[in-house]
Amino acid sequence: MMMIYGMFVFMRQTAPYQSLEQQTEFRHVKNDRVGKSAKWQYIGAGEDTITLTGTLYPEITGGDVSLAALRTMAYGGKAWPLIEGTGTIYGMFAITSIRENRTEFMQDGKAQKIEFTLTLKKQSEDIREGLGSITISDVLSMVNP
Repeated sequence: MMMIYGMFVFMRQTAPYQSLEQQTEFRHVKNDRVGKSAKWQYIGAGEDTITLTGTLYPEITGGDVSLAALRTMAYGGKAWPLIEGTGTIYGMFAITSIRENRTEFMQDGKAQKIEFTLTLKKQSEDIREGLGSITISDVLSMVNP
């Protein structure tokens, strides 16, 4: 198992991806001040996007059924847990786009090669966001209750 998204398992037989790109944004706003340079303030985490890309060869890997399952999950509009095979928990993600490029067709029109891009956006708060507000007294109260 490479990764699991809800009940969908990414593996060689379904939709093995060849690249995983993650982009996490952090929001800062500019506060202009009279007679002084502007001051920047961190206002929290922004969007977290994961993009999976891969190439399917339906005779060896998954194909139409795997992509149809992912598309059905996307139509549901729900966020599902995204967990890597290594145990890394990314959080709750929703599919925001699926792109397919089919090439190398058989006589009946079935593609022998399907390139896909799956874009997911995080829908849940990251546990690390709460760590910024912990004070030393909070830590001491946890150690010495």
